[in-house]
Amino acid sequence: MKRQPARVLEPADVRRLLTRATGQRHHYRNTVIIMLSFKAGLRACEIAGITWPMVLKTNGRIGDQIRVCKHIAKYGSGRHIPLHGDLKTALTAYHRSLGNPAQGPLVLSERGSHMTPRSIVNWFHDVYAQLGLVGCSSHSGRRTFITQTARLISKTGGSLRDIQQLAGHRALTTTERYIEGNRDAQRKLIKLI
Repeated sequence: MKRQPARVLEPADVRRLLTRATGQRHHYRNTVIIMLSFKAGLRACEIAGITWPMVLKTNGRIGDQIRVCKHIAKYGSGRHIPLHGDLKTALTAYHRSLGNPAQGPLVLSERGSHMTPRSIVNWFHDVYAQLGLVGCSSHSGRRTFITQTARLISKTGGSLRDIQQLAGHRALTTTERYIEGNRDAQRKLIKLI
């Protein structure tokens, strides 16, 4: 039996997810985990592996991009991802709450060390279960990010190649598999024929 792809979330579901994170003990960290998934399209292994130098400028402040290093990326597909404003705000608050570290893992476990990719996957699983969001996984944020960027790319003058690079995919066909169709847009297209 073929596994279903992770569900793409609606903006209201992402807001619910963020609201839930805010009510938890490690709310700054949890908000950053969600934002790294939904606003940067990072995989669980990348969220777990990211370190402060990958998001900080030389002056120790949060920069304007994430430098996903090859050693934490799937297939060594390192890349630079511009920081979304909401993600930058969340990172700044989190950074400040930890005393402005310059080194070390960005996403810390309960014990203060790196969270593992499995821990990130489990964390998302638990939060989605608490909210009753069926068909979601740690990959839902990534699929949502890729689908949203694909729907908006024509407004920027970019192409699917830009999304492929942001996602860190080797092949454009992989990126295409992540993009969920839009039934409303399909109905509008048919009406225009």
